[in-house]
Order: sequence, then C-alpha cells, then structure tokens
Amino acid sequence: MVLLQTILVAILVYYALKLLAKWLMPKLFNYAVKKTQQRFGQEFGNYQDFGQNARKEEEATISKKPFKKSNPSKKVGEYIDFEEID
Repeated sequence: MVLLQTILVAILVYYALKLLAKWLMPKLFNYAVKKTQQRFGQEFGNYQDFGQNARKEEEATISKKPFKKSNPSKKVGEYIDFEEID
C-alpha cells in the first residue's frame, strides 16, 4: 500500500510541476527578456547618435551602386559537351 501511495504522490507532483511550468515559464521568460532589453538600453543608449553628425530623422539618403553592364562575349572557360554511352 505504501508503494502505491508513493507512486501516486510522484505522479501528482510530476503533473503539478508540469502545470506550474506551463503557467510560469512564459512569464519568467518575458521578465528575463524585458530585463535584458533594459540592460542593453542602458549600456548602448549613449551610442545611438554616434556618427550621425547632426542628421535629422526626417532626412533619408539613398546611395546606388553604378550599373555595371555584364559582357556576354567575355570567355569564362571551355565548354565541354558530354554524351551518354550506352
């Protein structure tokens, strides 16, 4: 009888911990993420405007690479035609 009670208590504890983990883990994870965001904000908040040199947020700069026309007549390598042998 004691063995049956021990097994029953172990099963109940297992399911209770599983249920608690399902409820508490998302909350603990969100708390950890918020704390990490706060720490990074404090550490790197001073460097947000570094290198901007009085550039306004409304301004947008677009830089394009010059269009490079490919040369199809340029030889890349030797072409080899393979045939299947029966």
